[in-house]
Formats: sequence, structure tokens, C-alpha cells
Amino acid sequence: MEVITVANNKGGVGKTMQCYQLACHLAYKGKRVLVVDLDSQANLSSTFGVQIQRTMIPEWLIGDVEAEDIIVPSEGTEDFHQNISLIPSSRHLANLSKLLILSDTEIRRTSGRKERLLRKRLEKVTEQFDYVVIDTPPVLGDELIMALVASNRILIPTQAQDYSIDGLEELMDTFEIIKETENPKLEFNIIPSMVNSRRKIEKQRLEELAQSFNCTPPIRNLVQMQESISTRTPVFLMSGKSRGRGDYQALWESLGL
Repeated sequence: MEVITVANNKGGVGKTMQCYQLACHLAYKGKRVLVVDLDSQANLSSTFGVQIQRTMIPEWLIGDVEAEDIIVPSEGTEDFHQNISLIPSSRHLANLSKLLILSDTEIRRTSGRKERLLRKRLEKVTEQFDYVVIDTPPVLGDELIMALVASNRILIPTQAQDYSIDGLEELMDTFEIIKETENPKLEFNIIPSMVNSRRKIEKQRLEELAQSFNCTPPIRNLVQMQESISTRTPVFLMSGKSRGRGDYQALWESLGL
């Protein structure tokens, strides 16, 4: 089972978009996919048609409930959605840090450190899924740290703009710490997202990104991308002439997915 986290500690860079497209792409290929929504905004959950009043993710992480108690099917209508299961989020997830503090003694006894909780829980569903796709909140908090420890690969959507690139420094510092101390096999790719290739400044920033990081082919800022989310239709179901469809085909090929 491969665990892929989509993360950036800056908001508005297309994380939920990448998670949705990735999960649908893998499911369409016949892979069994578990989507874990660790963002209390729950945008990814609602994109898959799942809306709940109160998530049980905190209770699952500390071991009070099992995965089968909180996993639900995607509500999408296309056949490939039968391959997608979801651990949905809600605003209740914003209380996770408080619950982890209150449960610190039990966590240390069972897991050693709270950073390892998600990895331990996912180990119990290894036989059920081929891939886990994790969406994370735009903040360097407990959810993101746990996801990095649990993952094989992190995908980092990043706009080709100064503030977005500057914001990578803190995330990459954290990545290196996690790789050195908890997860030596963790790998990452930068995904240039929402790119306007006609702007000279963005072309220059793309070149700078490619010089410093392992970057994938870019995803352009196209109206089709927003339509994909609003209509809950992945880009690969769009017409063969769709530029967005071509962008994502190149992305998945570059990642070997």
C-alpha cells in the first residue's frame, strides 16, 4: 500500500484539486483507494459527495474507534467511485490538538509519539487498499506532521509566485527533519500549480523551482480545473482536446502513477 500526502502550509495552491484528481485517476485504473481528509474545512469530503456533522478522525487516531467504523464510500456516480473509500472530515477536526494533549499519556504508552499515530492506524488497513491519498490543512500542525510520518511520498502543489516559493522553506525544513528522524524513505515532488505560462515572471519562477527542487510538469490555471471541482467530474472524463486533461496525463506519467 502506497501512502501519498498532498501538502503545503500555504493555502490556495490547489491541494484539494490534486487530491481529487489523483484519487479518481487511481480508482479509474482499478486501484483500491482510501482518501483521508485531514483538513477541517472538509472540502475534499464534500467533493466526493460526503458531508458529516462530526468527524471521528481524532477518536480513530487515538484508538477509541476502528477504521471500519468511520470509512464511508464515495458518493460519486461513475463506476470507478466503487473503488474509492473515504475517511471524511468536519469542523470537529479543529479540536485534534486539544484531544492529543488530553490523551498524551495513553498515546505515549501505545504509540510512543503522537507523530506516529496515523502511520499505526493505516498499518491496520494495508490489505484493504492499494493507495491512500491524504489531504492536509494549510498549516504546519499535527495533521501535516502525522501525514509526513505515515507517507511514502509527498506531493507539494506550489504556485510559481514569490510568496508561494518562499513558503516552501519551512515545509522543506520539516520534511528533512521527518526524513532523518522518522521516515527515511519519504520522497517528495513539487507540482507547479495554477500556472499562467504566458506570464514572464511565472516562467522565471518555474525555472528557479526546477533548479532547486524535483518538479513535475506544471498544471495550468484553466477554467476547466474549477469546473472539474464544481461539477465533481475529474479532468480525465473531459474531452480528448481538453488542455487540463493533457496536463494531468503528463503529471501522472512523470510520477509513475
